[in-house]
Amino acid sequence: MKKCAFLSMDSLEDFVCYDHLLNEPLARRGWQVREISWRAEQVDWNQFEAVIIRSPWDYQQDPNAFFKTLEDINRSSARLENKLELVEWNIDKTYLRDLEQQGIEIVPSLWRAKFDRQEWELFFEELGTDEIIIKPTISAGADDTYRLTREDKADYAEKLTAIFADRPFIVQPFMPNILSEGEFSLFYFGDSYSHTILKTPKKDDFRVQEEHGGRLQLVEPEKKLLATGQEILELIHPDPLYTRIDLVRTAQNTFALMELELIEPSLYFNMDPESPERFARVFDEWMN
Repeated sequence: MKKCAFLSMDSLEDFVCYDHLLNEPLARRGWQVREISWRAEQVDWNQFEAVIIRSPWDYQQDPNAFFKTLEDINRSSARLENKLELVEWNIDKTYLRDLEQQGIEIVPSLWRAKFDRQEWELFFEELGTDEIIIKPTISAGADDTYRLTREDKADYAEKLTAIFADRPFIVQPFMPNILSEGEFSLFYFGDSYSHTILKTPKKDDFRVQEEHGGRLQLVEPEKKLLATGQEILELIHPDPLYTRIDLVRTAQNTFALMELELIEPSLYFNMDPESPERFARVFDEWMN
């Protein structure tokens, strides 16, 4: 049996993970899977043909240590997927600027190195909105993500000053279609499209993650949505083993990129029963 490791975290007890659905289709192709925490010490990565980054959903707590593990894997004989240079680019949301410069429509964004309460009104004015989202440029799972109005300054300015004292962040307008329609996630394995899901937040929330009560449904993507996803996919180099592209419909009926997930996205294998088989087939071909 060929050996493959799924890079995870110490405990997934508070998370929803579907990677176990890959075990059987991979086994049929001669792959034995082992789940290993990225924090585990003294791991001989040379024993694996491949290490796939899957569910290290606490890496943002110590990105330097996370990168040390990835560099150790990269120095071994195992193939790291997605590749280290993709992770280095994708881990900071400034990658959105790179894609925007290549013609991709993103959710309008302001970038700041630290929070200054004097800029509060400017955020709303520059973005032309009454509601904003503030989040770190390095984050996962909606950690330290805030939806705010102009009137929230008194309640949040001090808190945001502390959180972003030396931590870069991004400011975006809140996209109302997140509530009225939802956020689309398109999934690709290699250069092959797999499936699309629509994520909507629970009542009185804006976060679409399952851990925050978000609702999911498998949908058939319209042509414009697929075309936008394909345009983004073709700009990613080197080629990723897996890609998740999160898009939201704009007021102009276009699709704006919210996130390009190349590090540890949930691939929602539970939503499309054929998707684990697709992934296993692509991965097996990828490694040959």
